Amino acid sequence: MPLKIKVLAMAIIPLIFVTATITYVNLKQARELAATQIQTFEENLLASKRSELQNYMDLAMTSLSPVLSATWMHELEAQQEVLRILRGLTFGDNGYFFVYDAQGVNLMHPTLPELEGKALYNLRDVAGDYVIRDLLSVAKEGGYHRYMWHKPTDGGAVDKLAFVVTLPRWGWMIGTGLYVDDIAADVTKAREEVTHNIHSAFFSVILVAALSIVIIVTVGVAFNLHESRIASRRIRQLAHKSVQFQVNQRRHFARELHDGINQLMVSAKFRMELAMRKLGQAANPAHQEIDKALEILNLAIQEVRRVSHDLRPSLLDDMGLASALNSLLLEYRERTGWVIKTNMQLPDERLPEDIEITLYRTIQEALHNAEKHAEATAVNLRIWEKEGDIYTCVADNGCGFITPVAEECGIGLLNMTDRIELLSGELTIKSEQGSGTTILVRLPLEQYLGREHDRRVVS
Repeated sequence: MPLKIKVLAMAIIPLIFVTATITYVNLKQARELAATQIQTFEENLLASKRSELQNYMDLAMTSLSPVLSATWMHELEAQQEVLRILRGLTFGDNGYFFVYDAQGVNLMHPTLPELEGKALYNLRDVAGDYVIRDLLSVAKEGGYHRYMWHKPTDGGAVDKLAFVVTLPRWGWMIGTGLYVDDIAADVTKAREEVTHNIHSAFFSVILVAALSIVIIVTVGVAFNLHESRIASRRIRQLAHKSVQFQVNQRRHFARELHDGINQLMVSAKFRMELAMRKLGQAANPAHQEIDKALEILNLAIQEVRRVSHDLRPSLLDDMGLASALNSLLLEYRERTGWVIKTNMQLPDERLPEDIEITLYRTIQEALHNAEKHAEATAVNLRIWEKEGDIYTCVADNGCGFITPVAEECGIGLLNMTDRIELLSGELTIKSEQGSGTTILVRLPLEQYLGREHDRRVVS
């Protein structure tokens, strides 16, 4: 894994871990706090219901007080009057009073009169609890009890909170109740709101964490790109200096060969010819040896000139790229009989030395390959400038070949590729068997010249 990615991961992973930990702790605390608040909310609602039932029972007992304190009424008459008064006491849509005796027989039920007179001591609700038995047990001390019971307005069994007391005079249980399904609905609603708020807070934290990660990654990538651009620019500068150094060294070696060693060899040749003339025409064994030495010396002079030209074409230094290429193309035309077309659009100012020598060597290698391998009869050379780049296209009508992968390229193609990549350029080879070969080179020019150039057409 690259070092930059490791550094970026070291910045992101702790952030994710800390964010996850804080989010988990906050969510846990929020859920615990919400549960406590909902429980408190429910208890407050129940306390309000209990207080309300207590008030209803006090009002009922106040209403019964004259009957219970009347000594002139017959016992049965007093009981009937109590039942009558309680039957008429209602509140709200579902509020009423009910009466049972000590054995669990229903004495009065305003909403379910069919229960009156029935023994319901062992009656169970939908949850399986003994309703009347538990109510009688609670009524001894006067208290509250929750159970499931028929709701008049809905017709179904819902949660109900009852308050019951014992009427000591006859041992009756008098009770009333409130249906608390609305409390369950309110608690459910409150729980849903709290859950929604927790989820919103959670997603907000996730969103903030995601944005933070995106910002970190963006800044990291931007920084890396900036550093990469700087590094690439420095590498290009270094490559440019390296190529420039090679160009200067080749020029120096070429001049040393041409002006130094070559001149010495030419001088030696002249002296040997002078010696031949001084020896005269008389037969002399030395003539044959000197002739052989002159032949070898001529070959050596030609070889030095060829090596000097290969190192650095003198015409490229003296006259520029266009003249050097025209001379090169003329040489190939005379030697091969090719039909050569050229269209060279070059800037008015000379190109940098490393670009000139790279283009020259690339075209030279392309022509060499076309002569040696392609069996071509025509070559088209085109050079043009576009949007800060210099393009070169060499196309022949030879036999073509299957474009090799990088590992299979010959020395010539590898040298072309290396030269061009050193200058941050691109090399594209298009070829098919029987369809010729096209070599396209793009080299960045703007970074060297720094401005637009007028073009001249050399054809």
